[in-house]
Amino acid sequence: MDGIKKRTFSKLPDNQNSDSTPALIFSKSKQAEETIINTPKEPLPLPYSKKEELYIPREETMWENNNKKLVGQKKKLPQKIFLVILLIILISTFSYACFFVWKTYLATKKMNGTDKQQQTTFIQNMRSMIAPIISNDDLYALRGQETGRINILLLGAAGENQPGGNLTDTVMIMSIDTKNKKLALLSLPRDFYVPIPSEQLSQNSQQTTGQSFAKINSLYKIGTNQQAGTELIQKAVENITGVQIHYHVVVDFAAFEKIIDNIGGVNVMVQRDIYDPKYPGPNYSYQTFSLTKGSHLLDGQTALKYVRERHNDPEGDFGRAKRQQQVIQAVKTKLFSLQTLFNATALSKILDTLGNNVKTDISFNDIEQFIKLSRTLDTQNINNVVVDAWKQKSLLKVSHVMTGNDRAFILIPRVGNYSEIEDLARNIFDQAELKKRHDSIVEEEATISIVNQSGNKDLATKIKKLLNEKLEFKNVKIISDTNDMLTANSTISTNEVGAKKIFTLDELIKKLPASLTEKSTTSETTSESDITITLGNDLISIYKYEEDTIEDFNKAQENQLNF
Repeated sequence: MDGIKKRTFSKLPDNQNSDSTPALIFSKSKQAEETIINTPKEPLPLPYSKKEELYIPREETMWENNNKKLVGQKKKLPQKIFLVILLIILISTFSYACFFVWKTYLATKKMNGTDKQQQTTFIQNMRSMIAPIISNDDLYALRGQETGRINILLLGAAGENQPGGNLTDTVMIMSIDTKNKKLALLSLPRDFYVPIPSEQLSQNSQQTTGQSFAKINSLYKIGTNQQAGTELIQKAVENITGVQIHYHVVVDFAAFEKIIDNIGGVNVMVQRDIYDPKYPGPNYSYQTFSLTKGSHLLDGQTALKYVRERHNDPEGDFGRAKRQQQVIQAVKTKLFSLQTLFNATALSKILDTLGNNVKTDISFNDIEQFIKLSRTLDTQNINNVVVDAWKQKSLLKVSHVMTGNDRAFILIPRVGNYSEIEDLARNIFDQAELKKRHDSIVEEEATISIVNQSGNKDLATKIKKLLNEKLEFKNVKIISDTNDMLTANSTISTNEVGAKKIFTLDELIKKLPASLTEKSTTSETTSESDITITLGNDLISIYKYEEDTIEDFNKAQENQLNF
């Protein structure tokens, strides 16, 4: 086998099946002998072609390879569909978020009044809109957040072109406890008689020399007429409650009604049947408003009547304040529901309504922080408190001032200043401290003597009634002063036993008010009492208002329009 000149494959014998061992036959030149070389017994690849040439794969094998690729593509098809759907959702969500942010920004500019004060370019608007989003949250905080409490003044008014104008039916403080994630609402009645704020306003007394007084519901109107906006009423509320107001929101009746309609109404549990034939109608007329006891879905118009009606409420203005708080909670629940948040049409209408009918100093930057804060708050358990004159233990009492020949009924503090309201406002999230202090005063069982050196014979009787009925001191008596002395400032003195009754002393000093002295300047007979109060003429102006009944107050309200 010196060389192979030619190599061919012989045809398999006809009688040999495919299972037999094939043989390779090599042909040489004529001089060479034919040699048959048997190959090792190995299975042939199937299928094969019975030809003299080399075995080649059939077309079916190529089809099978293509089929495998097709099956793989079919398996990947659902993944591709899922990715496309996910991409569409992300784009839609991003677009919706951009739309919401843009609408919020424009509405905020209107509510802040900046859209009319200055003209800005589109690029400036975009920079202002994006700035709070990309800013570091740790570097930006809401007003009051560093103290752990944010206070927002909520005002509800009829509006410029409505009967009642800018008189505020609603005066309410919404407080947010940023540490414990709690909410509270404190309502002040519209007929609360308060001094118009000025630089001379005293922090300890409601009466100051030359100070003008007005009902609290008129202060916003006075402020707008003086181009001062909410400044007057905000300062008055701060003086009354002792808490700082960080933001304000003024809502007119049109906004209130439209927003409720935009969210599809609010669900309210009406506590009693309501029938008021004297609800104010258009053009200073009357109309009848009625609502049965039970659960109702209220539209905007009905909800507005529900929060404004007071003639048929046995608690008058105070019952109305409770209904206002009730509807505010219902609006909050509906507004932050998924049904509203994912309704682009409703959100757009709400933001347009807010921009056109709400005034606030909450900026666009603040709104983002408030939204983040709201997600952490317990909005199901809101502390609701109404400052009223309904009971003897209420913080206010009914009185009147003369306007010509008519009596105008007003509400004033039962004690000589705003100390009780301040205590309530400061402890609104946890009033256990107030109860603890009251219980400590009761345990001390102090005996108290009152000596009148004010020059006003009725003052001692008024103070004794206050101590007995409002402050619940049981052992109080009036001592006649034989010296006929007059004292300018009211004072409090104690014997050795009285000096240890610190809770009672603190209560009297703050609420009369009076100052503590080492010993009494009056008769020695007062030493039998633990504590002696010497009334000066500084309390005459504070307690000059006669107390009227709640029935007189409500009757006067029935004779007025509901504005």
